[in-house]
Order: sequence, then structure tokens, then C-alpha cells
Amino acid sequence: MISHSELSDKDLRSKIKQQEICFAGNRKLKIYGTLACKSGKKMKRENRVFFHAKDEALAKNFRPCGHCMKVNYKKWKDGFI
Repeated sequence: MISHSELSDKDLRSKIKQQEICFAGNRKLKIYGTLACKSGKKMKRENRVFFHAKDEALAKNFRPCGHCMKVNYKKWKDGFI
């Protein structure tokens, strides 16, 4: 997990291009989603964190986004019902 506040914009673009970062999340809400998610783009920089893989986010107890990852969110939600 990499905090957005630890990265410069140039480093962030480089890591995304090299596919070191594939998902973003909100550290306060514990939600992760795709980099293209409209909901994720609205969050504050100090709350944004980045992950290389879904498994990394799940290991940190983040849940899938209900907007950009509907199938994964439904599976996650059904696990609690």
C-alpha cells in the first residue's frame, strides 16, 4: 500500500505506466477500486492510497467499490449476508 501523499505526480504516473499501481483506495473508508472510477477521483489526496493488486487491498481489509467493481462488491457483500 502506497499513500498518495508520499508520491510526486511524476512518480505516480511512472508507477501507473509500469503497472506497479493498478488500484486506488480510500484509507478512511477502507474502499478500493479501479483508477478510472469516478468516485475515487473525488476523494482527497491525503485519504488516497494505491495498491498493486486486489489481493493486497483485501489483505488490508479494504472492500471493493460498489460503483466500478460491481461484481466483486456483490461477492463481498454476499459473504456477510
